[in-house]
Amino acid sequence: MVSPKEAATRDHLEAIWRAGVEACKAERVVPGRLPTPPRGRTILLAIGKAAAPMARVVEQAWPGPLSGVAVVPRGTEETLERVEPIAASHPVPDPSSVAAAERLLELARGAAADDLVLVLLSGGASALACLPGKGLSLDEKSALTAALLRSGAAIGEINCVRRHLSRIKGGRLALAAAPARVVTLAISDVAGDAPHDIGSGPTVGDPTTIADAKKVLARYGVAAPEGGWSETPDAVQGEFGLLASGWIALAAAADEARRLGFEVRLADGEGEAREVGRAHAEIAKGLPPGTALISAGELTVRMRGDGRGGPNQEYALAAAVALRGRQGIKGLAADTDGIDGASEAAGAFFDGSTAAPGAEAALEDNDSAPFLASRDALFVTGPTGTNVNDLRIILTGLGGEG
Repeated sequence: MVSPKEAATRDHLEAIWRAGVEACKAERVVPGRLPTPPRGRTILLAIGKAAAPMARVVEQAWPGPLSGVAVVPRGTEETLERVEPIAASHPVPDPSSVAAAERLLELARGAAADDLVLVLLSGGASALACLPGKGLSLDEKSALTAALLRSGAAIGEINCVRRHLSRIKGGRLALAAAPARVVTLAISDVAGDAPHDIGSGPTVGDPTTIADAKKVLARYGVAAPEGGWSETPDAVQGEFGLLASGWIALAAAADEARRLGFEVRLADGEGEAREVGRAHAEIAKGLPPGTALISAGELTVRMRGDGRGGPNQEYALAAAVALRGRQGIKGLAADTDGIDGASEAAGAFFDGSTAAPGAEAALEDNDSAPFLASRDALFVTGPTGTNVNDLRIILTGLGGEG
C-alpha cells in the first residue's frame, strides 16, 4: 500500500512525465503542419502507435475529400470517420503486418500525379507494416527481429537490417506512390531522429547498405538469412517533416519540473537499461536536494534470462538496487507510448525501498515486471496516443524512506 506522502511524490513524478507526453500528442503537433490540399485526391497512410490520433486530427482539419488507412497495434483500434483502421502486430510482425503492408502499397500505387499521398509515421511502424524481401519468409523475418530485440541492439541498428530485408521500407513506399506528391509527417521514437530510422524510413532515402546490415547481425551474433536482401534507394522524391521527438518531451518535462519548484539537471538517456539505471542513481546521490534529474531516449535490454518486463522496468529495478539504504531519492521511468516492452505497464516508480530481497535475482533474470508488481511499483497508463520513447525522472531531497 502506498502511503499518502509517497502518493504525493508519485503525483509529482507523474505530472512531470505526463507534461512530456502531452507535448508530443497529435492534437498538439499536427495542426499547422498540414500541406496544402491537392487538385486530385488525398490518400492518407498512417502507420504506428500514434496513427489513429494523427489520422483523427487530419480528418477533423482536412477541407476536401480524404480516404486511406491507419495501421495501429492490435488492441488499440478506434473508430475513424473517413479513414479505415487496420490492426496489426507489434513488436514482432505476423500475417496481419504483411496484409497491412500490402494494403499500404496498393493504395500508394493507385495514386495519380495530381494526388497527395499524406503519410503519418510514428514509432512501431516497422513491425506493423512488414513485407519481407523476396526469398525470405515471414517466420524467418519474425525470428530475426525477435533475436535482434533480445540481443540489445539499438533501434537504428535493427531498422538498418529491416530496411534491407523489406519490400516497403527504405523508401519503397514513396517509390510506389510516384508520380504523386508524397508528404510525410513523423513523430520520432528513435535517437537522433534520422528520417530513415523512423519506422524504418518507408518514404525516404537510405544511406545504409546491405553490407552495413550484415555487420549489425555479425556484431550481435545473429545469423544472416540467405534470401530477402536488396539495396535501398539513396534518395526518393517527397517531403518530410518532423513533428515531435524525445527532445520535445524532455523540454516539456523539464519545464514542468521547474514549475513544481525543482532545479533541473539533464542526463544522457541512451544505453543498456540496467547500466543507465545504476549510473543515474549514482548521479542522483550527489545532487543537492530539490533537484530533478531528467533523461529521455531509447534504452536497450540484453536478455540474459527468461523473465518479463521492459527497458524502463529494468532501469527502475537497477536504480532501486543502487539506491538501497538511501533516503529522499525517488524516481519514475516509463515509455511515452504507455507500453514498456513485454508488459502492460508503461514503466515503474522506484526508490531505495523498492529493492527488497530478491531484487538482484529478478534483475539477473530480466524479470522486473513481476518483482515490481509485488512492490506496488508499476506505473500503468494504457496507450497514450504518442510515442517518443523513454522518459525518466529522479527527484532528490524528498521526505520518507528511499
